[in-house]
Amino acid sequence: PRITKVGKFLRKSSLDEIPQFLHLLSGKMSFIGPRPYLLEEMKEIDKENYDLILSCKPGITGYWQVNGRSNTTFEERVNMESYYAENMSLLLDIKILFKTFLSVVKSEGAV
Repeated sequence: PRITKVGKFLRKSSLDEIPQFLHLLSGKMSFIGPRPYLLEEMKEIDKENYDLILSCKPGITGYWQVNGRSNTTFEERVNMESYYAENMSLLLDIKILFKTFLSVVKSEGAV
């Protein structure tokens, strides 16, 4: 109920992600990688997954975003981010990039 029509459009079209490109240009983020977690969320992640996820530079898009995004539980998100961290490769990044493009075009998973 607090989301404006403009905000809903920005979220649905993923245009709200544009500021993340500043972090990409500064080297704080990569294009593909686990999404940053809120401080409260980080406290809920077990040590093994926490270390694994933090071993990667955070990304603008990633495995979780193209495999459910807002339609997954927190535990599923952590498992997907951990899977990505364990299986990072150029081929996986290309698949994620392709699926990101399709997700944005179809507005899938955006709330």
